[in-house]
Amino acid sequence: MQSDEPITRRTAFLATAALAMTMGSAAVAQGNDALSVAMLIPGQIDDNGFMEAGYDGLMAIERELGATTAYIDGVKPKPELLMEALRTLAAEGPDLVIAHGGQNNEAAQTVAPEFPAVKFVVVQGDVTGANLSSYDILQEESAWLAGAAAGLMTETDVVGHISGIRVTPGLKGRGGFYNGLMHTNPEATFLTIFAGDQDDNDLSYRVANEEIDGGADIIFTMLNAGRTGAINAMREKGVRQIGNVGDWTQEEPEVFVASAIADVSQAGLMAARDVAEGGWKPDTIVRIGLSNPEAVSLSLAPDVPDDVRAEVDRLRDEIVAGNIEVSTDYEGAELTP
Repeated sequence: MQSDEPITRRTAFLATAALAMTMGSAAVAQGNDALSVAMLIPGQIDDNGFMEAGYDGLMAIERELGATTAYIDGVKPKPELLMEALRTLAAEGPDLVIAHGGQNNEAAQTVAPEFPAVKFVVVQGDVTGANLSSYDILQEESAWLAGAAAGLMTETDVVGHISGIRVTPGLKGRGGFYNGLMHTNPEATFLTIFAGDQDDNDLSYRVANEEIDGGADIIFTMLNAGRTGAINAMREKGVRQIGNVGDWTQEEPEVFVASAIADVSQAGLMAARDVAEGGWKPDTIVRIGLSNPEAVSLSLAPDVPDDVRAEVDRLRDEIVAGNIEVSTDYEGAELTP
């Protein structure tokens, strides 16, 4: 459960310790002394989405690198709360603090200079500093392909998009999706909303129905725990969904026609590898896109026609070759919550 109350205790890098925190929860795990990594996860680690992917990345760091790890989750995306959580983690002196999500940009820029001996990384961030870098999985590239696929497959020529909070990666993903849609179907109508919450299933159910009532037969959702409400609405109305972050076509292929994979677990893992191997650089933004299919790709459901698959493959190759520029601009209308 999330709370607005401040953190009152610090996590420590101790085996099998788990401290109940006033803000969300914290947990730690024991590795060797080679590397210590802490992560701030401003959401639920079991949200079946972006936050869970961050936690999975932390566990991969523990397994692959033998690192000692710690995390704080359940923090609301408010700058003062994020700053306090980062200070709590950094005060323990880890080698690396990972702030998972672009909503941590401001907090990381403020806190990193206070702990010059600690390396800081923002996943999906766009901030840098003397001991701060960002690792950006280019969700917009797989979202662009998803939009292109939606433009090829829509039968109503109305395509939707639903997200929660207006953070930079979400805006880029929406823009990428829109521009991919316009590339293959410039006459399509685009319905888009930032509903204000990534985890509210009643809200996502309602706004999904609004877009369905507006004619959308394919809707791209960039949600976390609130995705279930959208799934339920689309299943009831026979509308197809395009997921993000993970491969939702493997979970519910009857609902998901595609999934714009952006495996953000890879970002934290890559950063930790760089620290462990001595290759980490401050004042840098590391961008990972379709040229790294382990991190970024578009998955299509089994019932997607072969001609659509072939065109998506061709467009992907054009992006990787630099022949198509993935624009993230969008200046059109938005629905209101």
